[in-house]
Amino acid sequence: MSTAKPIILTGDRTTGPLHLGHYVGSLRTRVELQHKAQQFLLLADTQAMTDNVGHHQKVTDNVVEVALDYLAAGIDPRLSTIFVQSQVPELAELTQYLLNLVTVSRLERNPTIKEEIRLRDFERDIPAGFLMYPVSQAADITAFKASMVPVGDDQLPMIEQTNELVRKFNSTVGDQILVECEAVLSAVTRLPGIDGKAKMSKSLNNAIHLGASADDIKKAVNRMYTDPNHLRVDDPGQVEGNVVFAFLDAFEPDATVLDDLKAHYRRGGLADSILKRRLNEHLQALLEPVRQRREQFAADRGEVMNILRQGTEKARLVASQTVYEVKAALGLNYFN
Repeated sequence: MSTAKPIILTGDRTTGPLHLGHYVGSLRTRVELQHKAQQFLLLADTQAMTDNVGHHQKVTDNVVEVALDYLAAGIDPRLSTIFVQSQVPELAELTQYLLNLVTVSRLERNPTIKEEIRLRDFERDIPAGFLMYPVSQAADITAFKASMVPVGDDQLPMIEQTNELVRKFNSTVGDQILVECEAVLSAVTRLPGIDGKAKMSKSLNNAIHLGASADDIKKAVNRMYTDPNHLRVDDPGQVEGNVVFAFLDAFEPDATVLDDLKAHYRRGGLADSILKRRLNEHLQALLEPVRQRREQFAADRGEVMNILRQGTEKARLVASQTVYEVKAALGLNYFN
């Protein structure tokens, strides 16, 4: 019986610091799984370039910022390999081979891509690199033969497309070269934005960053959308669609207390300010140690870059072996 640890591939686009949506969506899961699996954490700067033309400096500047968030949240570089996507050229090469196995119409039908296109108002002016980023993501996963990928529920179509490409490639070459993967969903798959919009996002300015100051956290909680019809304390309030309760669902450790708060709010007599005060206390307790660790790592950015350099070297070794196998299966290893 094999005792080899399963392989995990996960990552984030380097368009800004990580926020609480990332934390509950998959980052908390990554911290837990690094003790049970061989984990590769990708800083997806290449992918971030696909819709940041003219803003490339923002992408590159945030490579270290996202790395700092990983480290502050509890990712241990001795247990997880953190690497930079653009510095592993084998990923781009593998993407090229996989692109031949998918049609433009299939990419356009990807629900995640359709929603991202809508959010960015691309209409038909879609950058080609952005349209094909599900294939790039498939290359990232398959290059490491990852069997597990922690994601939010909005990324499930990407995992489905990855597995389609794996099956198509293996069928084409008549051998089991690439490996299918399984999505790993956290108990809380998504947090709404503090403004009540469906998704917390840096670009929508409705997020709480992991490195937020105590004052910023308090201000964000006070801005949170509740029930617009809960005008007086005695009025019955609605829990569903209430952002404060969505956050309490994720961060209130006492389920009995949470149930009591919901029941009290529904019948009336519970002020929004009391709920926000409780949530603020939970978030302050959660993020203060994260902020302190982040400040410690940020004081020696040279060491952070050294962690990324070592992780990237390790990632290249693994990815190059997979690309070698892929090229051999396609008959492209002419000189070996």
